[in-house]
Amino acid sequence: MSKHRFVNIDSLSLDDFNEEAELIPLLTPEDEEAMNKEALPEALPILPLRNTVLFPGVVIPITAGRDKSIKLINAANKGSKVIGVVAQKDEAVEDPTAKDIHPQGTVARILRVLKMPDGNITVIIQGKKRFQIREVVQEDPYLQASIQDVTETRPKPGDSEFLAIIESIKELALDIIKDSPNIPSEASFAIRNIESSSFLINFVCSNLNVPVADKQKLLEIDDLKERALATLKYLNEELMRLNLRNDIQNKVQSDLNQQQREYFLQQQIKTIQEELGGSSLEEEISAMREKAKTKKWEEKVAEHFDKELAKMQRMNPQVAEYSIQRNYLDLFLELPWNEFSKDKFDLKRAQRILDRDHYGLDDVKKRIVEYLAVLKLRNDMKSPILCLHGPPGVGKTSLGKSVAEALGREYVRISLGGLRDEAEIRGHRKTYIGAMPGRIIQNIKKAGTSNPVFVLDEIDKLASGHQGDPSSALLEVLDPEQNSAFYDNFLEMGFDLSKVMFIATANSLGPIQPALRDRMEIINVSGYTIEEKVEIAKKHLLPKQLSEHGLDPQHLKIGKPQLEQIVEGYTRESGVRGLEKQIAKMVRYAAMNIAMEQDYKVKVDKQTVVDVLGIPKLERDKYENNKVAGVVTGLAWTRVGGDILFIESTLSKGKGTMSITGNLGKVMKESATIALEYIKSNAADLGIADDIFDKYNVHIHVPEGATPKDGPSAGITMLTSLVSLFTQRRVKQSLAMTGEITLRGKVLPVGGIKEKILAAKRARIKEIILCEDNKRDVEEINPQYLKGVTFHYVKEMGEVIEKALLKQKVAKAKKL
Repeated sequence: MSKHRFVNIDSLSLDDFNEEAELIPLLTPEDEEAMNKEALPEALPILPLRNTVLFPGVVIPITAGRDKSIKLINAANKGSKVIGVVAQKDEAVEDPTAKDIHPQGTVARILRVLKMPDGNITVIIQGKKRFQIREVVQEDPYLQASIQDVTETRPKPGDSEFLAIIESIKELALDIIKDSPNIPSEASFAIRNIESSSFLINFVCSNLNVPVADKQKLLEIDDLKERALATLKYLNEELMRLNLRNDIQNKVQSDLNQQQREYFLQQQIKTIQEELGGSSLEEEISAMREKAKTKKWEEKVAEHFDKELAKMQRMNPQVAEYSIQRNYLDLFLELPWNEFSKDKFDLKRAQRILDRDHYGLDDVKKRIVEYLAVLKLRNDMKSPILCLHGPPGVGKTSLGKSVAEALGREYVRISLGGLRDEAEIRGHRKTYIGAMPGRIIQNIKKAGTSNPVFVLDEIDKLASGHQGDPSSALLEVLDPEQNSAFYDNFLEMGFDLSKVMFIATANSLGPIQPALRDRMEIINVSGYTIEEKVEIAKKHLLPKQLSEHGLDPQHLKIGKPQLEQIVEGYTRESGVRGLEKQIAKMVRYAAMNIAMEQDYKVKVDKQTVVDVLGIPKLERDKYENNKVAGVVTGLAWTRVGGDILFIESTLSKGKGTMSITGNLGKVMKESATIALEYIKSNAADLGIADDIFDKYNVHIHVPEGATPKDGPSAGITMLTSLVSLFTQRRVKQSLAMTGEITLRGKVLPVGGIKEKILAAKRARIKEIILCEDNKRDVEEINPQYLKGVTFHYVKEMGEVIEKALLKQKVAKAKKL
């Protein structure tokens, strides 16, 4: 038997294999003859490979990650260690079946199995002999098939033509290895020391740089001489490609010397581009110059561009700075310097568009039309910077699109929620790898004009971190005196933003930096009444959902009573987002029945709403009855609109202490203390005995303890509750109140009046007590919001007690 020659296992590209490395012997003619005499089993487990083909005699490592492959390898490794290996027709198939694999493959023996840390398995296998799949007999837990031997036709011993082909294969393979820097030297050792002609062919076929489909064709060639000729053809093509690449390099290299390295690199790229038929660097620069002539640049901007373009010409195109410089110049050319869209000054048209898309929001619409009117009279007016403040879902963001259409301008929007990097606004400096302009400049480029409507969404959600404070960066953007020369770190030039109409949106003004808030014109966008929501649903939401679901108005009809039922029973919000979702459910109900050709009620009634949306999830806010002393209805403002709350107070025998519960904040607790102290100092006027405060403990509670509550507006409500408790007098029915109190009994104004009134109307409250100074807030509200509600304006607590408490006492009044 011939002496074995060895090749190191590390040359098999086992990147993750680093233990117990050993030498694997190259196949000898005797080994090959022994393998050919081995009888094939009738059936084998079949291992599909994604991107390689195994040839007889060749040792390759395989990483298995699919469950079926891992199960197959583990089972075979515990048994005979013999498996069938076939190539997939499409490597993208994740779970191949019989139709997804080639019918011919190679019997393999498992040499070693390695378990990787990520759960995959790396297995080293050696091909034995070819086989043909007769029938796949099993697909789970892995493929198993009955197989048959494939006979290989070999040339006669001493066939001179075949021997010449083998020598040519060796020579070409060695030439390719020598000229290719990426192929390891062990490959040359293997080629020189392989004695078996068929193994040499298989070894070279396995390592050819050709697609899997071509390798499979080579494996399926039964005639060894024919396979050798096909292999020789592929080697010739590979050598030609290699020589062409080297010729391109040599063609450039011959004209240059070591002192011209930078020029050499540029010439090499130029030559390659000419071979590929691409455009040269000079042509690109010339195109940039031509485009620059069309820009409306000021003189200093044009000079800066020419300077930066000359700098790019001197750069090496292969360095990272070149691509940054190229992006920089492209940005200069794409920005709309002094390019403006023409405003449409038809005020009636603008009003019509605003009314078409949004119901209500009269203050915002009025401000837009006012701006358009002034712009019509004075064309160089700076654009206003508006901030729409209101609860979610009332149409603040979508209003920007309507404003853009009304003005005839482009529309762009960025979301500022969670933004914490100043560079997102001002851009990165060009010195950084991957530098790019800030979002302001990027969106101006996207708009294509210097006067778009620019929506800064969720400006109150800006964050700050170690990367800087984005809200401070916005100070320059939103300052009419500064934004005519907004400086972006990447652009390194001032850009005029004074004609941009910025519209910011916010749910709360509290988190906005005071300096930033001062630069914006705040417009409050309040929530909608039930009547408004019904109108919005009828005119906007229902037609929109019908259109989006491919239905016509005659397919589903929802009347006002049913819309009101949906609003009150399934949504509790200031806006209409939740309402739109519920209407979408109703529309899907109709669409499903139409698609299934089933009968359904086109005209929705009360029961249909319940059938589709389920049992109502919400109950209408209700005022508490006046049968118990110490229970008073108050009004509160939240970030999502108004709400009603109840102040409850009770007495228990004790030493005159006061306890407060209900998850109340510091200010609200102080209001309770002020209320009690006022009652103590005015006990005689209120008809309360002085000794009662030492005999009883007072407990004040505000229900819904999981919800944090704070603010001074519950002051008069707490005081009324305590007076009712100490006097056992009944509270007037259908009454709510809001206002701050002082120790002197003065009633002070509070905010959120419109939202509180809407909450009171939802609860069917008929009378509201407010501070006299809040009268001006009520007068600014649309009169239709106030229908059915009587307002009592007060200055002092005595008036509140007089209007809120009845003379009669509650049933089962305590004797104090």
